[in-house]
Amino acid sequence: MASGDRYGLTYIRTELGADGVLWVTLDRPDRRNAISPEMHAEFLPLFTRIAADAEVDAVVLTGAGDKAFCVGADFAGMDVKLAEGYPDGNPELMNGSAAIVRAQLAVPQPVVAAINGDALGLGATMALFCDVTFLADDARIGDPHVNAGLVAGDGGAILWPLLLGVNRGKEYLMTGDLMTAAEALGYGLVNHTAPRAEVRERAGALATRLAAGPKVAIQFNKRLANADLVDRVNRLIDTSLAMEAITFETADHREAVRAFLERRPAVFGDRKPS
Repeated sequence: MASGDRYGLTYIRTELGADGVLWVTLDRPDRRNAISPEMHAEFLPLFTRIAADAEVDAVVLTGAGDKAFCVGADFAGMDVKLAEGYPDGNPELMNGSAAIVRAQLAVPQPVVAAINGDALGLGATMALFCDVTFLADDARIGDPHVNAGLVAGDGGAILWPLLLGVNRGKEYLMTGDLMTAAEALGYGLVNHTAPRAEVRERAGALATRLAAGPKVAIQFNKRLANADLVDRVNRLIDTSLAMEAITFETADHREAVRAFLERRPAVFGDRKPS
C-alpha cells in the first residue's frame, strides 16, 4: 500500500504508493464511513487534486475499517433538526453535489472501487461512478433514498438504469431494496466480488496493473467509454437534485424521519409537495 497523507484532508485519507496508485479512504469508521457535511465538502477538492496530480497513475477508493464501505449520508442529530423545523438532518449535503459528480467523472486516471462492506445511497453512487468495482461477497449495495421519501437525486437515479437497464433500475430505485453481492454481480452492477478480506488486495492489484500500463491509451479509453455517462449526468444531474430538494419538503419525508427516530414502520400518504 502507501504511507503519508497526500492531500491533508480531514475525513478522507489519501496515500500515494511507489507504484503510482493513490489510495483514497473514506475515514469515519466509527460512523460506518457515513458522509457528514464536513466529509462531503472534501470531495470536490479531492477529485480536483487527483485530476491535476501528475504523480497519480491510478486510484483505489475504499472505506476505513471492516464494517462498511459507506452507508450514505450521516443523519446524526436529525432529531434536533426536525424539532427545529428543518426538513432533514443534513440538507446541506446537497450543496455542490452536481459539481462533485462532474469532478469525479473528470478524473482522467482509472479509479477502482474496493467496496469492503455495505454501500448505500451516496456511498453506492460514488462507488459505482468508479471505473471498475470489487464488492465484498458478504456486503449489500443499494440506494434506499425512497425509503426516506426522497429522490435518489445525487446520481443514483441517473446511474442505476444505465448499469442495470431501465426497468430493473427503476425497480430498485422505486423499492429501495438492497442487493446481495451475488445479485449485484449477476445483474452486472459490479465487476467482481471477493471475500471481504481480499477486496482491497484484489482492487489494488488491478490498480497497480493499470498504473503500469500505457497511460494515454488507458485514459483515452476511459474518456470515450464514459462519454454517454458524462452526457447523461450533464443533462440530468441538476434536475435530479432539484427533485430531491422538493422531496425534502414533503410530508412523506417528515414521516420517514419520525418513523426512523421512533423505530417504527413509516406510513406514507403524501401525493404532492407541501
